[in-house]
Amino acid sequence: MKFSESWLRESVNPAISTEELVAQMTMAGLEVDSVEAAAADISGVVVGEIVSVEQHPDADKLRVCQVAGDASDTLFQVVCGAPNARAGIKVPFATVGAKLPEGFKIKKAKLRGVESQGMLCAQAELALGDDDSGLWELPLDAAVGQDLIDYLQLNDQIIEVDLTPNRADCLSLLGLAREVGVLNREPVIAPETAAVEVTCDDTVGVTIEAPEACGRYVGRVVRNLDLSKPTPQWMQEKLRRSGIRSLGPAVDITNYVMLELGQPMHAFDLAKISGDIVVRMGCNEKLVLLDDSTVTLASDTLVIADQTKPLAMAGIMGGNESAVSDTTTDILFESAWFNPLAIAGKARNYGKHTDSSHRFERGVDSELQIVAIERATQLMLAICGGSAGPLSIAEKNDSLPKAAVIQLRDQHLAQQLGVSVSAEEVDEILSRLGLLLQQRDNDAGLWLAPSWRFDLSIEQDLVEEVARVYGYNNLPVTTPAMAVELAVHQEAVKPPQYFRDRLVANGYQEAITYSFVDPELRQALDPETAAVEVANPISQDLSVMRTSLWPGLVNTAIYNLNRQQTRLRLFEVGQCFIPSSSEGAVAGFQQNLMIAGLACGSRNPLGWASGKEEMDFYDLKGDFESIFGLEERADLFKFEPFTHPALHPGQTARIIHKDQSVGLIGRLHPQIEADYAINKTVYLFELDVDKIAEFAVPECKDVSKFPEVRRDLAFTVGLSVSADQLLTATKSAAGDNLATLKLFDVYHSKDIENKGKSIALGLTFQHASRTLTDEEINQSINDVIESLGKQFDAELRS
Repeated sequence: MKFSESWLRESVNPAISTEELVAQMTMAGLEVDSVEAAAADISGVVVGEIVSVEQHPDADKLRVCQVAGDASDTLFQVVCGAPNARAGIKVPFATVGAKLPEGFKIKKAKLRGVESQGMLCAQAELALGDDDSGLWELPLDAAVGQDLIDYLQLNDQIIEVDLTPNRADCLSLLGLAREVGVLNREPVIAPETAAVEVTCDDTVGVTIEAPEACGRYVGRVVRNLDLSKPTPQWMQEKLRRSGIRSLGPAVDITNYVMLELGQPMHAFDLAKISGDIVVRMGCNEKLVLLDDSTVTLASDTLVIADQTKPLAMAGIMGGNESAVSDTTTDILFESAWFNPLAIAGKARNYGKHTDSSHRFERGVDSELQIVAIERATQLMLAICGGSAGPLSIAEKNDSLPKAAVIQLRDQHLAQQLGVSVSAEEVDEILSRLGLLLQQRDNDAGLWLAPSWRFDLSIEQDLVEEVARVYGYNNLPVTTPAMAVELAVHQEAVKPPQYFRDRLVANGYQEAITYSFVDPELRQALDPETAAVEVANPISQDLSVMRTSLWPGLVNTAIYNLNRQQTRLRLFEVGQCFIPSSSEGAVAGFQQNLMIAGLACGSRNPLGWASGKEEMDFYDLKGDFESIFGLEERADLFKFEPFTHPALHPGQTARIIHKDQSVGLIGRLHPQIEADYAINKTVYLFELDVDKIAEFAVPECKDVSKFPEVRRDLAFTVGLSVSADQLLTATKSAAGDNLATLKLFDVYHSKDIENKGKSIALGLTFQHASRTLTDEEINQSINDVIESLGKQFDAELRS
């Protein structure tokens, strides 16, 4: 929320600087995002009055104005092209030598042969508004020659606070003033909200048909208004400094009251209302909103309607048909309390987030409606004249929030804060916050929360309030003494951080992506699994929960490839959400902790000594084996050819661990690469962490002092025989003296003895306590040759 410091100081004005005020608010939990000057760096601009206007002799669109710019009788000749330049108006006058935003300086000039001694300015030219359609017409009571900075009181700061959702009471100047007053022990001057005099008898009846969504609705008829009158300059400036554009007195007043008190309001054109007001739920009817868009009001949307049609989406936006205009003479003010649960999410569903919905979603003071409508009526009558009717009030007391009664125990407070605060000081702090003491015993107090602090409900809330006002910096730093049982460390089970460290060590970077993903991309990458839909999605492309980590990684890869990042190594560890009806499933789905990786681009990082070869399937497989320590557990893992809709049919493997499938590895399907304009070959893997986390506990072995013997064997086999099958069979047949087994060559050819494939293995033999004999090694080799021949018709190459 943005607000003007000078506006805040009208209600509470502690003797502290802007910097101290900002620091104080931030430490109290009202984090300040930014502080900026209320006006751009301008000088030499004064209030000027156009005394006379003549047509430029050589330009149809230019006029020669005589401008009074100081207290003397001196007139300055200014050439101006604004369409509203006319005698008698007062406008900003940039004199010769004046400095305007972005360093623009005013000099004497000749325009089509006529001398110009300055410049008459529009709002946009001074960066004090968006209007650039003509000269900025100032009120006629502005003093000629007065510096514009002083006249508009622009020596001010605009402060923006980032409020947490529970502090909706501070979405107003009054709420912020209460906070500053409490922190500085200063009284707060509230706006004048006395009831206005009722001068007409006209009313509009109100019926609440949805009491669970609307607890109170207040309306008032105001007749005989002159809405052609301009909004006062002081109100326009306060709205501008709060980031709101002036749109005429009726809209400006409702916005002003919303900023001042925190109660959103709306004004209807009374002539466009048929009969009484009805607060009800929608019934799939159409409504054209103030922004000219058309929405269909669903049955779960709260609607303000008359007897024939909907008038507004409650708490979000009014309808165009009943909007006020300059010709409106009679209006109906509305001020209501809507249940936050009835408004929450609706603005996002319709794509209509507004200042009103922002407040109603978080909660509004349930006692503010009458106060706000009296304040708005008071301002309206003062600016536009007219006569006010009596209030029309409809209430459903059972639906209005009840003030919380909260107990605060002195011992609990001291335990939580680590310091003993006297009961008198606690009472004084809570009383300044607006709480009423109902009862105090020797060691506890019973407090009634004010209507505007609907975030206070339990004892811990009061502890936080005392700590906040007492000052976090005044609390001692203590180390809590607790008896904590140490968790049993299972050496055989590796935490996710173990895998993260190995991936980073191998040149991968961790990505963190949303659990919400694009349904189309998810369907393309995991079509065989149904997705859990998000009930209230942030956007359409984040509307389902991920069933795989691949959509997030592929999206990240696309983003980086589109920005000239040609070599990627990414991984992510996170939850996937799989629909399930099994016991233990939460909300109908299982949460599985997965780890996934993505790689593409060159095999090695760019360098003068590295080649430009692109990586392939075996590079990723090698990374995988290194990352997950398969050299230590090679007998527990297998890679089997597999098919998956998202992966290349010839470059996909299923990862088997302890006879169960734990993941996949392969190349992204070329069709998906084409559909998403991916100009690199992308390789992926994904595993279920819980299924691979168990490792064997390391065991110490003596290093043999006896020599190794290596024998290399090359076999010709059929094309259907995989290297993994030969390796497994060789380990089984070679005996206990086999130390290491390596695959060092695979060769395909139609002429390899009519079998089609040659696979070469390196076998290393070693005994722990003696030197192996040639007979023992030859016997092991013969056993291997015989076993492979029987199982796979493998023949030893000559």
